[in-house]
Amino acid sequence: MGICISVASSEIHQAEDCQENVVYLAENIDSNGILRFGSLYSKQGSKGLNQDAAIFYQDYGMESGAFCGVFDGHGKNGHIVSNMVRNRLPTLLLNQMNVLANTKTTADDKNSQWKEACISAFKVMDKEIKLQENLDCSTSGSTGVVVVKQGEDLVIANLGDSRAILGTATEKGIKAVQLTTDLKPGLPSEAERIRSCNGRVLALKEEPHIQRVWLPHEDTPGLAMSRAFGDFLLKDHGIIAVPDIFYHRVAPNDQFIVLATDGIWDVLNNTQVASIVMEAESEQAAARAVVEAAAASWKRKFPSSKVDDCTVVCLFLQKEQHPN
Repeated sequence: MGICISVASSEIHQAEDCQENVVYLAENIDSNGILRFGSLYSKQGSKGLNQDAAIFYQDYGMESGAFCGVFDGHGKNGHIVSNMVRNRLPTLLLNQMNVLANTKTTADDKNSQWKEACISAFKVMDKEIKLQENLDCSTSGSTGVVVVKQGEDLVIANLGDSRAILGTATEKGIKAVQLTTDLKPGLPSEAERIRSCNGRVLALKEEPHIQRVWLPHEDTPGLAMSRAFGDFLLKDHGIIAVPDIFYHRVAPNDQFIVLATDGIWDVLNNTQVASIVMEAESEQAAARAVVEAAAASWKRKFPSSKVDDCTVVCLFLQKEQHPN
């Protein structure tokens, strides 16, 4: 049997403060409309449009399942790309899982099926962006980090430099475990792939700590990540839309997952974020608490710099299923 779910039958609820950049979907929702398994929040920076997007899709694929994602757009049309991915990727992924379930003749384990489905869905998503009429994504694109929860199994797919962490309880308090790798041009394996496709990886003199990707013979566009949706000018030069895939089996001490765009990670480390979530006054307030802490840290650490957009999704793991 395939995993069948109708997005059209889902209720769409704006999250806290009716934010248009974040969307909450649920197949089953409490009468009071409160998010049961997570929270999400986004705050526009000082660079212009908020190019971040996020989704929390409860009961995705199965009861107590979830699809969580954050998407950080960049370039002139980055806000369009991040919203397109946010709105379309959950359906594409389930479609790919249904195809695999109906065509596989061998008893592949679920994790390998999810990996294949994620890679296929990300590639299809990238093609759909490219085929959009009147949307120039030659130097516009988006990151994407997604967590799919099916029972106690987590599948994490990552494209770009957004990040997912796990908060797990220990005798010494909450411990942060990074689940993804920030996919940037400075990583040796990423740089090797880009250079093998004649892309150039180098930093500008005024920001020597940031490696960027450039065309072979032109000083453009200077992309600061090594994988992304869109950015078609660099797709022949090593930038790919193939995600890294990770798995995690939820243990009794695992408390929550946090997904966030780099506006958070540029100013807060993993341990700080996990502590903020753990100490938040409620699960509903957790995502906003991280965003507000990051915004304050931006002003404190970089008072003369423009603040980046900050977006967080929190998925809480020790929750009971819906009552029948």
